[in-house]
Amino acid sequence: MRIATGKVVSGKVVIEGEPLEEGASVTVLAPEGHEPFEIPEELEAALLESIEEAERGATIEGEALLRELRSRS
Repeated sequence: MRIATGKVVSGKVVIEGEPLEEGASVTVLAPEGHEPFEIPEELEAALLESIEEAERGATIEGEALLRELRSRS
């Protein structure tokens, strides 16, 4: 998993740096207006760590997550 940035050019997202593999699934977060999308370094590090955990299979079932979230409220 990697984080990439880019711009929309002629209706297509053009990624900066190394191109993504053909057919890669992507998620696009688009800020409204001209607001930048920036996260602090520590939050980016936590996000990347979470992605690595998921890739290793260190996940929980959706129902277990929902139970945990409900118990916190």
